[in-house]
Amino acid sequence: MDRPDSERERVLEWVEQVAMFCTAEYGVPPIAGRILGWLMICDPAEQSAEEIAAAVGASRASLATNMRVLSDAGFLRRRTKPGERTHYYRMDDDAWETVVRRRVASLAAFRDVTAAGMELAGTDTARVRRLRSAYEVYDWMTKRLTEEPLPFRKDEM
Repeated sequence: MDRPDSERERVLEWVEQVAMFCTAEYGVPPIAGRILGWLMICDPAEQSAEEIAAAVGASRASLATNMRVLSDAGFLRRRTKPGERTHYYRMDDDAWETVVRRRVASLAAFRDVTAAGMELAGTDTARVRRLRSAYEVYDWMTKRLTEEPLPFRKDEM
């Protein structure tokens, strides 16, 4: 059986993988990715800012800034417990669905922007061709991501 230190080390290595993925793919600071990774795998699921900061090696100021980024993106929820002044954070149960739905809406919005650009370009075929190329890709992605229902229901989780 693994020693607790060894298990914690493996968890923190995984948290770092999440951080590097989020930094590369989404352009968020590594601390935001570490917070996200930590809150995905920590036990208990609800953690104080102090616990999160200690786990991911963040200063309180950096933690506060990045927690706000993750909260605004729909990943985190903050709450207090009766009789306590400490704030606790956890990932929303539907965080991934919320974030993906926002991304799909963003794809559809840019598709609409490119459609307006094609109208604006009129008969200039070179400009319309460049715009249509973007429109078709965004239209395809939007359709593919909205045609199928989610493969799970929340009450099954």
